[in-house]
Amino acid sequence: MKAVVYKGPFQVAVEEVSDPRIEHPNDVIVRITSTAICGSDLHMYEGRTAAQPGIVFGHENLGIIEEVGPAVTSLRKGDRVVMPFNVACGFCINCQRGYTGFCLTVNPEPGFAGGAYGYVAMGPYTGGQAEYLRVPYADFNCLKLPEGTELEDDFILLADIFPTGYHGAELADVRPGESVAVFGAGPVGLMAAYSCLLRGASKVFVVDRVKERLDKAREIGCIPVNFDEVKPVEFIKEQSPGDRLATGSVPNKAFAGVDKGIDAVGYQAHVRGAAREDPAIVLNTLIEVVRPTGAIGVPGLYVPADPGAPDEEAKQGRLRLAVGRLFEKGIRLGTGQCNVKRYNQYLRDLIIAGRAKPSFVVSHRHRLEEAPLAYEKFDKRVEGYVKVVLKPQMAA
Repeated sequence: MKAVVYKGPFQVAVEEVSDPRIEHPNDVIVRITSTAICGSDLHMYEGRTAAQPGIVFGHENLGIIEEVGPAVTSLRKGDRVVMPFNVACGFCINCQRGYTGFCLTVNPEPGFAGGAYGYVAMGPYTGGQAEYLRVPYADFNCLKLPEGTELEDDFILLADIFPTGYHGAELADVRPGESVAVFGAGPVGLMAAYSCLLRGASKVFVVDRVKERLDKAREIGCIPVNFDEVKPVEFIKEQSPGDRLATGSVPNKAFAGVDKGIDAVGYQAHVRGAAREDPAIVLNTLIEVVRPTGAIGVPGLYVPADPGAPDEEAKQGRLRLAVGRLFEKGIRLGTGQCNVKRYNQYLRDLIIAGRAKPSFVVSHRHRLEEAPLAYEKFDKRVEGYVKVVLKPQMAA
């Protein structure tokens, strides 16, 4: 079959690889109809992880079941399914508690809890940017979808970014009527902002520097903030003067800011007005912009080792975080990758009911063979590339 194979920094190729096969009685083989490129894939694409050449990328996958293992009970050939990027067993203590992103049985890597398709250090699972995919523990990991092809671009986002964005809002405990600052308007940041609106937030600021991303934030009712044009902390505090926390008729400016914050950027954050990276800058900025006793959710990716980090400490995953200020303000901090199964069924039903339309983030659709070009343009944030979906079955 054809698949997207990592060759080295800034280079992928579509090559012939071995077809997947049933390896365990609870496996299924899925013919992929949609597979998305994730911002997390770019970390590997850029050589900012320990990914080795030869890995098949792709952890956002949707398709039709072609073959069913003899122990599978809830699925059959022809079912349309979407898979969480988490590979999970369903029976370990973490899975039983709903923490499927931290499954204790699926990853043989020492010290790593959790597995994923086509991702470095996340187990031996081939990615789905390919024509076919083997899904282990299929009864647990496959989410059934309505038959047909409708809402394909919405349903593919259930594999990762819609639940992950919602997870960011959950980590920050966003409640109706609250104000929120979301840093990062990539696909996860836009989904986090959208999820805050779904949860009833009254005001959502979205901070980024890419015009097309900020335009999409404005389209869904958020307040875009270009951090190359304004200082985000000052701008947001001016727009959120702290009136709800004031004790008199005059707002207390000392409490200006937002109720909650979300970091959807992660460790490759950039300094305002410069190309220089500062991996802790978003977290430290959120600590300043969130009001006392607020909360920050961090769905943005941080890694234990980054060979391309700007300093030796950051190369080992150690960041200079304003912990004293965090403590002084009593701000809660929630982190960790998304447990997709905690949310995906409910978000699927919102899509089916017409209450959610996350596909507004999808900017480009490409044939699988066009993956190298799609990676290059998505990585450079050019020509309106916000979210890319690859279609292995798309005709030339």
